[in-house]
Amino acid sequence: MDRGFPGRHVEGRTAVCAPRHRLVPCVNGAPLSAGSGSRGERLPPQAVGIGLWGPKGRVGQLMTQEPVLGRSRECEMLDGLLDAVRVGESRVLVLRGEAGVGKTRLLEYVVARARGFRVARVTSVQSEMELPYAGLHQLCAPMTDRLDRLPPGQRDAVIGALGLGSTHAPNGFLVSLGALGLLSEVARDQPLLCVVDDAQWMDRASMQTLAFIARRLLAESVALVFATRVPEEDPLGGTEPIGLPELLVKGLSERDARTLLRSVLPGLWDERVIRRIITESRGNPLALLELPNMAASVDLAGGFGLPSAQPLEDRIQRAYVRRFGGLPNRARKFLLAAAVEPTGDPALLWRAVDRLGLDTEAAREAVAAGLVKVGDRVRFFHPMVRSAVYWAASPEERRSTHRALADVTDPATDPDRRAWHAAHGATGPDESVAAELERSAGRAEARGGVAATAALLARAVELTPDPVRRQDRALAAARATHESGNPDLALRLLALAEDGSHDERRRGEVDLARARIAFTSDRGSEAPGLLLKAGGRLAAYDVALARDTYLEVINAAIFAGPQAYDDGQYEAARAARANPAPQPPRPTDLLLDGLAVRIIDGHAAAVPALRRALRAFAEPDLSPEEGLRWLWLICVTAVGLWDHDTMSLLGARHLKLARDAGQATALPFALTMRCVVHVLDGELAEAASLAEEVQTVAEAVGTAAPIYGALFVAAWRGQETECIELSERADEGLELRGEGVGPVVSRWARALLYNGLGRFKEAAQAADLATREYSQLEMGIPVWALAEYIEATARTGFPGQGADALDRLTELTQVSGTDWALGIEARSRALLGEGARAERHYQQALDALSRTRLRGESARAHLVYGEWLSRSGRTQDARGQLRIAHDLFDIMDMQGFAQRAALGLTALGEKVTKNSGGTRSDLTPKELQIVRLAREGLTNPEIGARLFLSPRTVEWHLRKIFSKLGVTSRKHL
Repeated sequence: MDRGFPGRHVEGRTAVCAPRHRLVPCVNGAPLSAGSGSRGERLPPQAVGIGLWGPKGRVGQLMTQEPVLGRSRECEMLDGLLDAVRVGESRVLVLRGEAGVGKTRLLEYVVARARGFRVARVTSVQSEMELPYAGLHQLCAPMTDRLDRLPPGQRDAVIGALGLGSTHAPNGFLVSLGALGLLSEVARDQPLLCVVDDAQWMDRASMQTLAFIARRLLAESVALVFATRVPEEDPLGGTEPIGLPELLVKGLSERDARTLLRSVLPGLWDERVIRRIITESRGNPLALLELPNMAASVDLAGGFGLPSAQPLEDRIQRAYVRRFGGLPNRARKFLLAAAVEPTGDPALLWRAVDRLGLDTEAAREAVAAGLVKVGDRVRFFHPMVRSAVYWAASPEERRSTHRALADVTDPATDPDRRAWHAAHGATGPDESVAAELERSAGRAEARGGVAATAALLARAVELTPDPVRRQDRALAAARATHESGNPDLALRLLALAEDGSHDERRRGEVDLARARIAFTSDRGSEAPGLLLKAGGRLAAYDVALARDTYLEVINAAIFAGPQAYDDGQYEAARAARANPAPQPPRPTDLLLDGLAVRIIDGHAAAVPALRRALRAFAEPDLSPEEGLRWLWLICVTAVGLWDHDTMSLLGARHLKLARDAGQATALPFALTMRCVVHVLDGELAEAASLAEEVQTVAEAVGTAAPIYGALFVAAWRGQETECIELSERADEGLELRGEGVGPVVSRWARALLYNGLGRFKEAAQAADLATREYSQLEMGIPVWALAEYIEATARTGFPGQGADALDRLTELTQVSGTDWALGIEARSRALLGEGARAERHYQQALDALSRTRLRGESARAHLVYGEWLSRSGRTQDARGQLRIAHDLFDIMDMQGFAQRAALGLTALGEKVTKNSGGTRSDLTPKELQIVRLAREGLTNPEIGARLFLSPRTVEWHLRKIFSKLGVTSRKHL
């Protein structure tokens, strides 16, 4: 036995070696390199054991008990993941750990175990973080033969994202839906395993898409496994697969670390050396392989060296820098070219090497150093090697290498990488390079890569020599950067765009961009003032843009609530009058003029102009862009006019536009408005389904969901616990985002809830708070709160308190003149009236509301009339009205009001039974959504697109629904 070689005892197994046999570090049973042990070459972190080799090759393998050294638990989880996918489920897992801890080895393990799977692999490269959909292209490019199975909109979006020739700019939401559908289609033939290494370096567009897919996978036979570093190791702001199931990969145990270390330290070593290296490495496999090479031989021999205070990753990086620095100059140049070229394309690398004047000997020396391999792809031993090589070179060496790669990159097939290399190779401002970057930014924008657009434009700003052009590009870069979700950098770019500029138009555009950032960031009282300032500067140069800005002021003031309502809206209205609309007026001009009249002259004076605006927005030739931008505000305007039909029509149109465009930012608000329409119509099941869809959208794209639709549903249903919880979240919007409208909606919802539950004192307090701070009532919720206050004070025995509220309400209802407005007014007058006059108002309310689709308000008219009849001693008439009210509330699932009606009936000696119920209660909210959509005639792909599921998952849900309901086909639904 060769006593000079370590590793004679491995995991309880003794290695008995014949003469001339040696122990060699192995990967998958193959030696790392010939003579590895004797030359002290490094074992990669993916080593699985130690092989026994003789003169004629491998004669045995000393394996650890687990398939990957020290990773039995992780391997069991990965095996379980594959088993679940084999039986038709989907699984997602994020392997998270520090650099060198062995995440890549675990990915290799799961790939090796995925027998019968189709495997798709992505390896992210740091330098490609600004190239849009680079990661998605790696994943999906081999699957493009299935694109024809996707719905047209999704297919075009994916084609555009992958740069395959679509003429339409892809919407990121549709790209995500299409990619989900594509993976699902591929998995129909065989299970699909997707592995993503170094996910922290994936471009943002791709990561958003994959995170979307990961949150929607359910029954597609797809496994998606990410490997990424811990967040604090990502100082460059890389993307993260957040909110997904995670497994933290830690360092090896002391025993496993000792096994690995002894495999690369030939000979007998002082035990203090072993302990020190194991302690300093914290069980990190890569550190165990590299730290011994950093120490002086005397330290290794005697173990007296002092531990390093440097972070572990820095020390490993330094080890690679030292190895790189010890190579011949030509080998270093070759490695630098490989590090600068991110695609791993050998042909491109060889062209760059030739451009740099290097020969094959440079490549041979670089490969012999064990830092890089050149085969069908160029691969570094570890991503840290690429980083170490790149930053160890001098700035001029990096620039010259980038220039060489720019020269050899085909401008026709890969213009964006060529521009990126040229930018990094520039020695100073260069308009030709900056212009090419600007063109690349345009292509990135066309492919839906917002983050890439921002990065390319920001670099173009740095390279632009002309001050005026630099400011123009800085403004464009700021807009793109804001859209990509980086407001701080956007503000810095805006400062550059404004610095020293005497161009008032540009300064106005800078103010507008700054105001929109403020509105997006917190929706507080700051945004209206900033928008006003921008509009004032723009008015002299672009009246249409200035007027749109004033409309944005009014919209922002609605969100900001009472604290921004007066000053912001009044000033915007006066500015609108001072800058009349060009002729013929656009729909937005009609809306702004009507709102200006309402704000300055009052609601009555504004009604005719606002009705003209509503008609203009209802015209069929309204552009989708205008609709997506302004239909939410026009629906709020319809509410203020008590025009339910127009609100319903335009709300449905807004939702269709948002769905068709796949616009994730507009969709939650369109869904919420449509949800309100369903609530008013008494269709709470449909409203709850849309409120659930709002949450689905938010989860799918990783944003905060508007809660107002769910709050409406909970208040009308009388669900106190849920309503209070949601209202508290609405209150938090003021503190978190400056969203002052949140507490107003919250208090109205509580007033409605407590009126339904018969707790009138609490209802009066909440309704009073909802309207108290408004000197001029906002259209919508504060007006509704007046009606709640009138009912609550009437039932607490203080109807006189509601007289002022009735006057304020009447100012709005009389001029609107719709059945909705007149019905609510008549019901409120009846509550505060007495005798025959009160009864006449009750009957007027019933008559007016019966001509509307507002079943909830109509049922409330029956309820309060029945209660009045009961107090008047007219028992038989009271029973009839209360029975109608109870049955309507029960059918609509408005259980708070239903219980109030039931109490009234019980007091009159009636026996009350519930009419609602049935098998629907067995279905989950998601299943109810699918039933509703299937009943409307939507196909499985259409349902999947609506709910952000794959068609296979819809099929899976339908099978469960059929089983629960005891039906056998969609027709029976």
